[in-house]
Amino acid sequence: SSTLLLPDEEEPLTQGWEIKERLDHQVDAVLDSGDCGTVPTTVVDFSGGDPEIVRVGAGDPARFE
Repeated sequence: SSTLLLPDEEEPLTQGWEIKERLDHQVDAVLDSGDCGTVPTTVVDFSGGDPEIVRVGAGDPARFE
């Protein structure tokens, strides 16, 4: 799960169902592991050959370094 701050929004989306509802036409999948609060999370991009840490926040990214 991740926080998602959309452009021109003041509060991030934190619920997987809400992210899916808002972005279903733009993303292939949303994995929902429950509410993660509003603290920025670590984001790892798996779209390339190797994982790329896009943002460091809550969650230990060490296994992807």
